[in-house]
Amino acid sequence: MLELTDKGLENRKAFEDAGYRLPSYDRKAMTIETKKNPTWVHFGAGNIFRAFHAALSQKLLEEDDSKTGIIVAEGYDYEIVEKQYRPHDNLSVLVTLKSNGSIEKDVIGSIAESCILDSERPAEFGRLKEIFESKSLQLCTFTVTEKGYAIADGRGQILPAVEADFKAGPAAPVSYIGKVVSLLYARYQAGKLPIAMVSTDNCSHNGQKLYDAVIAYAKAWAENGKADQGFVDYLNDPAKVSFPWSMIDKITPRPDASVQEILKKDGLQGVDPVVTSKKTWIAPFVNAEETQYLVIEDAFPNGRPALEKAGVLFTDRETVNKVERMKVTTCLNPLHTLLAVYGCLLGYTKISDEMKDQDLKAMAERLGYREGLPVVVNPGVLDPKEFLDTVVNVRIPNPFLPDTPQRIATDTSQKLAIRFGETIKAYEKDPSLSVSSLRMVPLVQAGWLRYLMAVDDNGEAFTPSPDPLLEKAQEVVKPIHLGDHLTKEQALETLKPLLTNDRIFGVDLVKAGLVDRVVTYFVSEIEGKGAVRRTIEAALKED
Repeated sequence: MLELTDKGLENRKAFEDAGYRLPSYDRKAMTIETKKNPTWVHFGAGNIFRAFHAALSQKLLEEDDSKTGIIVAEGYDYEIVEKQYRPHDNLSVLVTLKSNGSIEKDVIGSIAESCILDSERPAEFGRLKEIFESKSLQLCTFTVTEKGYAIADGRGQILPAVEADFKAGPAAPVSYIGKVVSLLYARYQAGKLPIAMVSTDNCSHNGQKLYDAVIAYAKAWAENGKADQGFVDYLNDPAKVSFPWSMIDKITPRPDASVQEILKKDGLQGVDPVVTSKKTWIAPFVNAEETQYLVIEDAFPNGRPALEKAGVLFTDRETVNKVERMKVTTCLNPLHTLLAVYGCLLGYTKISDEMKDQDLKAMAERLGYREGLPVVVNPGVLDPKEFLDTVVNVRIPNPFLPDTPQRIATDTSQKLAIRFGETIKAYEKDPSLSVSSLRMVPLVQAGWLRYLMAVDDNGEAFTPSPDPLLEKAQEVVKPIHLGDHLTKEQALETLKPLLTNDRIFGVDLVKAGLVDRVVTYFVSEIEGKGAVRRTIEAALKED
């Protein structure tokens, strides 16, 4: 039997015989050095961190490009640390699922310490303050999701926990970012020590989002007499504190049952996932795709690890923005949303299976190559066509990557504007292009309206994925039923509150001149069972 602990790894031959690659560096020495001279802290102990950031750190250690590992802190779901990290001595297994059917199993040992970001636990919070008071600390990275940076709700009202922290000051904040800013205040008080605060969350202008959240706390505390005004100045001095932008791309779905079975057959103990009280799925392993990208603005006032040796691309802010736009608006995310919406409507439960469907594959290719590439801005550090080729031919079709259209369909109302609206705007601005030539973009928009009906192409009801606008959007389509034979005018009248909503679509579809095609597709898709498939087939034949 294989035990994923420091003691278990002493049986090195048993792991290696089972096909596991183990850390080749002295993990004990690394842990001691990291605790003594911490250089890298990461907030957010989820799957993407273990599959990407911790693996990058391990690569530096393996190549002797670093003597220190990484410290992880979890500030939302403490059970991740309590039930997963610490029982396994901060070890985990990274299972890389390759498109050719092979897998790689790496024991990741670069995590030197796991911390709980909880101001109500003096020992835990005190340890993090010690780390932040260390001159050696160079960077903090984040994967806390875009919601983690929010200080206000959708109506612009300050969140109650944030408002309470604004008033109470840095002593014992309860909100996630409030706790982080409290640690930064400790670093300021320790001598205005420099640091880079690097958001690696998958959202646009992530560094700006982190800065906006951090500075809001600092200003509130200074105004309320809870912190020095100099703290605000410190955060606004890029020679002291930087907030680099980044673009991250790697698919790491939740622990998959088929991977779990492989590890069980190897004799690895305790591989069953645990679901925390906050509904987080955690396991001692992470399954992830092989392809990955991380592009970071090179702004590190206290230096940084040699992450370029592990494949990270360092560049300027403008280039990061171009890479992010390439991915989000043309070469990856739009294809995912297309497959998510139509995958749900056509009864698929795996994204990879959709690429065996010639219609869906043709839709994705036409959206990417014919409608997206003409307006992409080449960032230089990554070639858009090569990136898209990898997406279409390697990443999405990977049958061993257990991702689902249902997961990707989450929050679609929040994604349509950036993933499709930006393409529409680019077509409007370019005199050599015409919005009327678009086919797949309006087909996805129509597909989402059809998806809101929560009835698939076989006439069977399904449960739409969580979405903050789901209830309101479904109210609009409620009068429409599968089998209705509506005129375009009737459909337009009913759907107008959505079609003209530029916050959802990025543009007013009526003003953009796309509404006729969207409505035409939608009317076709509701005619009865099989109408979605017939509409797709017809759209693919259009010029």
